Amino acid sequence: MARLRFLGPLCALMSLSACSVVPSPDFPREHNVDLDRYMGTWYVIANIPPAKTKHAYNAIERYTRGEGNRIDVEFTYREGGFDGEKHTMTPTGSVIDDTGNAVWAMHFYWVLRLQFVISYVSPDYDSTIVAREARDYVWIMARTPQISDEHYQALVQRVADLGYDTEKLRKVPQQPLAERDDL
Repeated sequence: MARLRFLGPLCALMSLSACSVVPSPDFPREHNVDLDRYMGTWYVIANIPPAKTKHAYNAIERYTRGEGNRIDVEFTYREGGFDGEKHTMTPTGSVIDDTGNAVWAMHFYWVLRLQFVISYVSPDYDSTIVAREARDYVWIMARTPQISDEHYQALVQRVADLGYDTEKLRKVPQQPLAERDDL
């Protein structure tokens, strides 16, 4: 009986992970992402976060190219404050073929693949929006820990244009580079 209680959630998780991560054709995404330019450090400026990271401070995503279509990811943040406990997650991304490098499957656990859609990247690759067709999570990121209010508002408008409720956006507190000890 105990095995059956474990088997049900496992089967549900496996069926979710088997779902396609490719969004429908009408979901906005970039059509030609230069992966080499996209790699590197991105500071999370605002997001609608998963529950696990809803109190993140100094959140940073770092992407590096692996072999083939693999993207190695390191996500770091401090829990609840600038001096909070440092956490690190290391999911692996897989760029989905024939998506212009804009759609990735993010592997957090051995059976779980989550959709990761680069819905916007600025021409100079200094800001980006990563979204999901389910419109449950979204990330506004930049190459620097702070951006101008005008730039931020323009990115928030893009998030709204994607169909998100921007009232749910949380600005992620980010210390200036000179004050950080987490780089």
